[in-house]
Parts: sequence; C-alpha cells; structure tokens
Amino acid sequence: VQLQASGGGLVQAGGSLRLSCAASGTIVSIYDMGWYRQAPGKQRELVATVTRRGSTNYSDSVKGRFTISRDNAKNTVYLQMNSLKPEDTAVYYCDAHVTLYEDPRVGRYWGQGTQVTVSS
Repeated sequence: VQLQASGGGLVQAGGSLRLSCAASGTIVSIYDMGWYRQAPGKQRELVATVTRRGSTNYSDSVKGRFTISRDNAKNTVYLQMNSLKPEDTAVYYCDAHVTLYEDPRVGRYWGQGTQVTVSS
C-alpha cells in the first residue's frame, strides 16, 4: 500500500491550505483514515480522523478551523485547513487502516509527510 500526500506549502497566518492523501495498492477495504503532524522537536500528534462512514474526531487545537473528509471511491482523505496559525507549522502525515487481498488483517500505513509552514 502507498499513501501519497500532497498540498502542503507556505502560507501566511490566517490563510488556508488543503491537503490530500490518496491510497493505492491491492486494497480491499479502508477503515479509519487520519492526519497527524509533527513539529520540530515535538512528538507526532493527532490532528483529525474520519471513519469509513464519515464520523470525525479532531484535536482541540484545530477544532473549528480544520475539516477532515474522505472520498471512499477514490481511496482519498482530505484536510481543509483554514485560519492557519504559526503554531500549525509541522510536517503533516496521513494514515489509513487497510485490509489487502493478500492479507485479511487490518494494517496501518503512513504517508510520506508534507510540510506546512505558516508565517506570522
């Protein structure tokens, strides 16, 4: 399974970015998908998750500013980020819980990360 993340970049405080993450491979089903982030010198932290049916969960720091969504037909998860703040600067990683044709167990896979930098 490959998760290809895109959409990061440099933006001024108050601006917006939209991240995308597409999963590919011998996928049977994708369950929870999510976004995490890691700032320099800090541990990776949860940003948001979405279930296959569309139920969402957000960290308190992004609630009301970020929106996670997914397109099951495209095996893709999105993160719309509005009202960005300098403290949102981090590498953003997507993940997915997946079953494969060759392995019925649910495995967790990560994307390569995309840099988001918010200038003040």
